[in-house]
Amino acid sequence: MDRYTLLQKIGIYFGIAVFLTFILLPFFEMFMTSLKPLNHILRAPYQFWSDDFSFDAYTRMWERVPLLGRYIWNSIFIATTVTIIAMIVIVPAAYAYARLDFPFKTQSLGLFLSVNMFAGAVLLIPLYKLMRTLGLLNTYWAMIIPGVAFLIPTGIWLLRGYLEKIPKEMEEAAYMDGASRLYTLRRVILPLAGPGLVVVATTVFITAYAQQYLFAVTFNSNGNLHPLPVGLLQFIGYQNVEWNMMMAAALTGITPVLLVFLFLQRYLVAGLTAGAVKE
Repeated sequence: MDRYTLLQKIGIYFGIAVFLTFILLPFFEMFMTSLKPLNHILRAPYQFWSDDFSFDAYTRMWERVPLLGRYIWNSIFIATTVTIIAMIVIVPAAYAYARLDFPFKTQSLGLFLSVNMFAGAVLLIPLYKLMRTLGLLNTYWAMIIPGVAFLIPTGIWLLRGYLEKIPKEMEEAAYMDGASRLYTLRRVILPLAGPGLVVVATTVFITAYAQQYLFAVTFNSNGNLHPLPVGLLQFIGYQNVEWNMMMAAALTGITPVLLVFLFLQRYLVAGLTAGAVKE
């Protein structure tokens, strides 16, 4: 920052402040809404500040939706399982695209990435038929398998760019010592690619945690297996919507994701910084 003039620094910090405002303001509004009584939320004209804030919604939401804890656990379980399975496929595939030469290498990766061009709603009918044929409806797998399929291409693309920046000389030295390609991947490449692996795994986990609604309501009618996004629908009644309890439940549900992000923050910064520099 020392190379910038005072005016440039002001512009940079102003831009950062505007960006953070747009990112953080919705979460702040969710928190403020969760503290307001329902009649205050529906008051017109809308008032941002209230004199009767309370954490009552955070206690009553468990009574309003008794399975809320189960829904949060289901979301964590589904996202974690998707991440583990996806990473098992992503790591060797990204290494192959980064180091090996084979026919239609670029074209095949582009074909995989084109899967993400289709919205999940477009593929719901064929996916439903597939899940019914495999007997996976009303199971966790009906939500895990589509999540893995949609996230693998993006994960391969992200990790491939990071692996390409690891010097090939390290692998060649391992080959000269008699190491196999699999041993080199496990003992040489993966330790060096640690920050990149964290970035990809975190991206997969957060995306898997956020995209559960559509697959859950289509492939699962078992209430005990529903993730949090579906469970939040129970705060919608015939006459009104319990907005304060819904916001409290939503904030409680995203807390695990925030904790994961905060715990891995330094690794994420290291991975993103390393991946942003081209040798």
